[in-house]
Amino acid sequence: MGVRVGQHLGYDRLVVEFNGSIPSYSVQRRSGTSFTGSPRGQAVTLGGTNGVLVVVHPVFNWTSYSGPVAFKPDYPVLREARLVENFEGYQQWALGIQGTPCLRVTILTAPPRLVVDIAATE
Repeated sequence: MGVRVGQHLGYDRLVVEFNGSIPSYSVQRRSGTSFTGSPRGQAVTLGGTNGVLVVVHPVFNWTSYSGPVAFKPDYPVLREARLVENFEGYQQWALGIQGTPCLRVTILTAPPRLVVDIAATE
């Protein structure tokens, strides 16, 4: 499993790449940039004005995840991405977004990827 962020013309992107099939997931807009980290319940505040929470479950071999846990690219829309939960097969990525997030979620294959594109609405 690997996670990365990128910037493209008109949108910023979070990519979660899997070694096998793509597990269940949800992508939710959030008002504000405060999230609860798990399993301890500590408060996490990201840069930006609004947020997005990406939840993936089940993540097999979640204890062996050794990829990045935080990005602070300061892109025009995506200001920050942070792993706020990696526990018992759940992985949650919190995104700090500048402005009101307009989202497009795509599944890609070869390799299997969950792609979240974020564009600001004007």
